[in-house]
Amino acid sequence: MLLGAEMLLPQQASTTVTRRSGSTEVQDGPFAETKEALAGVFILDVADLDAALAWAEKCPAAGYGTVEVRPVAISGHGGVWSSPDCPAKPTA
Repeated sequence: MLLGAEMLLPQQASTTVTRRSGSTEVQDGPFAETKEALAGVFILDVADLDAALAWAEKCPAAGYGTVEVRPVAISGHGGVWSSPDCPAKPTA
């Protein structure tokens, strides 16, 4: 039974959160280490990126791994998905 499906914006729209060093580290853009793998998905309805990052910081996985925060794409135009916070950009 399908419970939900969402299209994510490209990795370039992501922000990563980790607490591996003991303090919270936030990095814009995708996490570069390719050995990391998707272990699960949380879909949160929050007001903005700051609220999403606050939730990511509380995620237990941030203590030993990296939590990637990425907006959900809500519309597509010309093969490019977009959201209100990250409008579609035309391709050349």
